[in-house]
Amino acid sequence: MSSESSSTRYVSVPTDHPVWERFPILAPLVLVGTIEPDGEADIAPKHLAMPLSWGNYFGFVCHPDHGTYRNLVATGSFTVGYPTPEMVLHTSLAAAPRASDGSKPTVQVLPLSAAKMVDGVLVDGCRLHLECELDRVVDDLDENVLVIGRVVAAHVAEQLLRSYDVDDADLIHRAPLLAYVHPGRLATVSETVSFPYHQGFSR
Repeated sequence: MSSESSSTRYVSVPTDHPVWERFPILAPLVLVGTIEPDGEADIAPKHLAMPLSWGNYFGFVCHPDHGTYRNLVATGSFTVGYPTPEMVLHTSLAAAPRASDGSKPTVQVLPLSAAKMVDGVLVDGCRLHLECELDRVVDDLDENVLVIGRVVAAHVAEQLLRSYDVDDADLIHRAPLLAYVHPGRLATVSETVSFPYHQGFSR
């Protein structure tokens, strides 16, 4: 046992409340797009979001009372955008609460384009767009649900597209990634190193 690990003091966190507010954890930050019943766009930031399996599935946690959930169940589709570090204002506007009439006027100032394969919109400027068809919903995660979509189209900015002649470290350094540090902070990821996989490792 190393001296560093033996000197670490741990504190047990009570589990009668969610433990995630007691320490910082790193997560992605995405913008989920859906279409309202009146045809207007709705954009909402999500951080409990990630690819599911090694196949083309994407999932995120949502509350069933949110417009995002009601919209995607009604239309059967949603979009996902990965904003850049320069798009903090965009994510803040997307997080604004709805007006008294249920509308979300802050979304109207976001630069949007029509999705190509599903009924939805894409937030211009994101480095990666996913267009998803609703696959299933996992209910009863306390008050929340897990939405699972099947990716039917993906669009990536050229500067973030991996290639054999560009090292991933250089790629990410030139096109930094935006991350969410729960609770309530943001980070820019620009410096990365290769993971030291053990010989014989297989996913």
